[in-house]
Amino acid sequence: MFPLTEENKHVAQLLLSTGTCPRCIYRFCGVDFHAPYKLPYKELLDELQKFLETEKDELILEVPNPPPKKIRLQELEDGIDGIDNLSQNGEGRISVIEDGSIASKNSNLNVCNVCLGILQEFCEKEFIKKVCQKVEASGFEFTSLVFSVSFPPQLSVREHAAWLLVKQEMGKQSLSLGRNDIVQLKEAYKWITQPLFSEELGVPIDGKSLFEVSVVFAHPETVEDCHFLRAICPDCFKPAKNKQSVFTRMAVMKALNKIKEEDFRKQFPCPPNSPKAVCTVLEIECAHGAVFVAGRYNKYSRNLPQTPWIIDGERKLESSVEELISDHLLAVFKAESFNFSSSGREDVDVRTLGNGRPFAIELVNPHRVHFTSQEIKELQQKINNSSNKIQVRDLQLVTREAIGHMKEGEEEKTKSYSALIWTNKAIQKKDIEFLNGIKDLKIDQKTPLRVLHRRPLAVRTRIIHSMETCYVDEHHFHLYLKTQAGTYPFAFRIAIL
Repeated sequence: MFPLTEENKHVAQLLLSTGTCPRCIYRFCGVDFHAPYKLPYKELLDELQKFLETEKDELILEVPNPPPKKIRLQELEDGIDGIDNLSQNGEGRISVIEDGSIASKNSNLNVCNVCLGILQEFCEKEFIKKVCQKVEASGFEFTSLVFSVSFPPQLSVREHAAWLLVKQEMGKQSLSLGRNDIVQLKEAYKWITQPLFSEELGVPIDGKSLFEVSVVFAHPETVEDCHFLRAICPDCFKPAKNKQSVFTRMAVMKALNKIKEEDFRKQFPCPPNSPKAVCTVLEIECAHGAVFVAGRYNKYSRNLPQTPWIIDGERKLESSVEELISDHLLAVFKAESFNFSSSGREDVDVRTLGNGRPFAIELVNPHRVHFTSQEIKELQQKINNSSNKIQVRDLQLVTREAIGHMKEGEEEKTKSYSALIWTNKAIQKKDIEFLNGIKDLKIDQKTPLRVLHRRPLAVRTRIIHSMETCYVDEHHFHLYLKTQAGTYPFAFRIAIL
């Protein structure tokens, strides 16, 4: 069933005669169901031509020197013949050029003056196959994907110009067309391409997937379309450190919402001029969201920092807990980088015994993400066999939320310490019994010199929850402490003595 009605015929004829493609015509006519957009481009042109051939009334357009209707239809037929010849010759319309970008081979196509070829060249199966070949060659492991596209910002300007044209013509018929009545270009593009990607790659499209395929389009020929907006709305185009150009899509949209219609018409043609070439593909990127591995580690060395110990660019020790674990994970997950975190930390000369300290590692952009429980066990064993300085237990894949829970409880946790205390003065058991009665002792703790390279100098309040003593002899006793996380018990011991 053809999606346009007699009510749409005037707008469809107007847009087609000014150089707009059939799919964009559907968008401006508010066609919001998927099927018509998915038809092959030749079939779309054919059906639209038949629909408009029944138009009896003469269409008067307010455009500079509009070509006669017969000439327009002849050009349309020529364009369809060109597509037929291309198919018969077996030549592809998409090619990968030397710099890796993808360009069009079809020079006979009348490029849409609104979408700049996005809904023409880049919706066809041949282009989708080219993208999928790059995805498969990337080496990522995935069972679903999310597909994203980035269009050049000047498309918004051209769509605004076409909207003003259609809005003006519809106003003559006492009809209205709001910006929200137009189907968004990105939405229409995904309606067409997402099923093709899913079919070609054999996996579903899932908006929550961690694996993303993104395609970035550009159109150098029309890059200056946005520039007039900066002169009229300078406050919308402020330089940003992480942006190469001030003409971002958000900035352009902000300016288009602000500019008056009459000012826009003075600066930009309505309808927009037809370009000579379609868009080009700047890049096709594949990326996988981070995965998280957690567990507990024991540290048995008194000469091993938790993280690389580097001061003023000079490395102090050759390895660290972080590196002894992460090096293996990076290799197995084929990740680009990692971020190590733990529930607290210990000094370089302090061992970590008992059940071990909880840790988590974020693996950035991993190419391999699926592991069986047996493979994780083997990975843990491999880490443990590689060094006698550490041991890892309970290694497992976890969610990002689980990492947050580990860090949230860090300051609320209590830590237990034991120390053998030596006193210069001879003591009796009764001399130290008063310590047993001290509860929730607050101390002001200054940042130790040895950690100033990674922590700011400050005084922090910490709490000694309880103390228990065990007399040994005249010069020794054991002191057992329960403290707030982050307390340095060595500093406290000196204060007691």
